[in-house]
Amino acid sequence: MIRALRQPGFVVCLLLLVLGTAGLAGAVNAFRLYLRKLPIEAEVPVRSVPIETDSWKRVGKDAELPAEVIKTLGTENFVTRQYVEKTPVSAKQPRSMELHLAYYTGMVDTVPHVPDRCMVGGGFIINSGTAVLPVTLDTSTWRRASGVPEGFPDAQRVTAARLRGSFASENGREVILPFDLSVGDKDGNGANSQVNMRITDFADPKSGRVVFSGYFFIANGRLTSRAEDVRLLAFNLTDDYAYYLKVQVSSTQVTSAQELVESAQSLLSELFPEIMRAAPDWVEVRGRAKGKEQGVEK
Repeated sequence: MIRALRQPGFVVCLLLLVLGTAGLAGAVNAFRLYLRKLPIEAEVPVRSVPIETDSWKRVGKDAELPAEVIKTLGTENFVTRQYVEKTPVSAKQPRSMELHLAYYTGMVDTVPHVPDRCMVGGGFIINSGTAVLPVTLDTSTWRRASGVPEGFPDAQRVTAARLRGSFASENGREVILPFDLSVGDKDGNGANSQVNMRITDFADPKSGRVVFSGYFFIANGRLTSRAEDVRLLAFNLTDDYAYYLKVQVSSTQVTSAQELVESAQSLLSELFPEIMRAAPDWVEVRGRAKGKEQGVEK
């Protein structure tokens, strides 16, 4: 054993390991990389999202889950709520949708819970497959955000939405939207009001009931419809905090992914600014982090 330790090959490997470790530590310090993510809570929990909007209202009470299910879910900051349309857009019965929000933060070490896995685990089968479709949000309350720190990346594109209406949690309050959404620069370049939603339809083999479910994630101020991309966004090495918020809608009334999108566009256009109030203001978070780097507490 002692002879092996003296072999040139072993010494070289050990030296490379030591130098590599030192190099990694140097890179972490030089580029201000954060390998350990800190938890960060939003101003309000997701259950604070209004139970009524101009066009939708809650039906019944928010779902109460058993302790073992909450443990499996991995967070206590969640809400599962059924909304129904106040005035049908056609002669059909009012549209109804289930909204599920779940917030995670800190060293998230699990794969996000998504219908693709959970519904199948519950006995459903994937019916016709999965599609990623854009949900176009109403931009009537959007504007270029004010107070964005000088030097903030793409500061001209950072967009805020105003909470408004009889059912707003804080009428007139402005909230920062994910950086993927924008009214564009002063000339309107780079505008985007679409959120990609991953939609799958599931069938119950016993009853034949079909459920369409779609979701996307908000992670460290960005959007993605892929569970696999959540870590890439939430664990950006230059951010010291990490969070992600799953936004999921489901319905048994719709007959296609496009119908789910149409219902989601109506509900989420009215609720999305409120949902963002239940997520950290990432402009403020990054500004605070930069202040700490410069020795100025914000």
